[in-house]
Formats: sequence, structure tokens, C-alpha cells
Amino acid sequence: MNALAIYVGRIRQFQRNDWVVYLAWVGLMLGLCVTTAGFVLMGRHAGAPLPPESSLVPIGALIFTLAIAIDTIGHRTIYKEALRGGEALVHHVIIFLGIGSCILLCAAYEGGPRYAIPAMVFTALSFIYSLVDEAMHWRRYLNAQSDAVEMWSHVFILIGHGTMMAGWWLWYARGYAGVAETLRALGAGAGA
Repeated sequence: MNALAIYVGRIRQFQRNDWVVYLAWVGLMLGLCVTTAGFVLMGRHAGAPLPPESSLVPIGALIFTLAIAIDTIGHRTIYKEALRGGEALVHHVIIFLGIGSCILLCAAYEGGPRYAIPAMVFTALSFIYSLVDEAMHWRRYLNAQSDAVEMWSHVFILIGHGTMMAGWWLWYARGYAGVAETLRALGAGAGA
């Protein structure tokens, strides 16, 4: 816990640009948590037949968000220089693919395979690039250019991302049960 406190305490080293990047990234992910949790809670409240896997989307998003909130502190401070090379580019590719896969999975509700197939490609590539990123982090760790807090945060990033996306894909594969009813309850669906 002491190592975690030291790691998180580095947030005091943030400059203005670090805060902008941090708040934009973590804020974006908090938005995903709130919107997916709100959607599921509204659906449950309206009696929509949402399957158990629908709850895995906001749960996974929350785990992911908490992990990146910690990880990004190190990325904006002590490991900032180490990430300036290829690792930063890999992070940007993962973010692009991750956001894209979520948008495409939402579009697949009405658009079906036309959006689901690219969403599957984006999802698979986001995990492939995450493994590339892990290899880079482990290389830094073995060369004493990382620490256990950063490495554990990556474990939870993968757990959160994997839980969210596996739940989302299972929900899609089973026909997005309860989505139509939830959209009607929100006043956005057919016949609303």
C-alpha cells in the first residue's frame, strides 16, 4: 500500500498539460462507466429483460477506469520519458481501437454485421496491441524502468477491458436482449 500511495502521490507533480490529458482520458472513461451503468439501471428499473452479461459492461468499464486512473499518473510523471517512443504510439493505437470498438458495437444494435464485423476486428486488434504494450512494459520492468504498481495496474486494465468487452460481445451475440425495451423507457426506441 505504501508503494501505491507513493505512486498516486506523484499526481502532485502534474503540470497543466498533464491535468488536461489526465482529466480528458479518465473523464472519457468515467463517462463510459456512467452511461453504460445508467443504461443498464434504467433498463432494469423499466423491467427490460436485460441478461446478466449486460451488467458486465459497466463493471468491466469501472475496473478499467480505476486502473487507468492509477496507471496514467505514472505515465504523466515518472515514466513520461520512457513512453515517448513506440510505447506512446501503441497506447494511442489501443485507445483508437478501443473507442472504435465501443462505437461500432453500439451501431451494431441496428446495423447488425455491417458494424459488428469491424467491431470484432477493432476488439481483437485492441487486445493484440495491449499484449504488445505489455511486452514493452515488462521489458521496462525487467530493466528497472517500471514498478509493481504500474504492472499491477496493467493487470487490472486487462481484467476490466476483457470483462467489459466479453460481456458486451456476449450480449450482442444473444441479440442485445432488453435493449429495445430500455430504449423505449428512455424515449429513444421505436414507438417511444
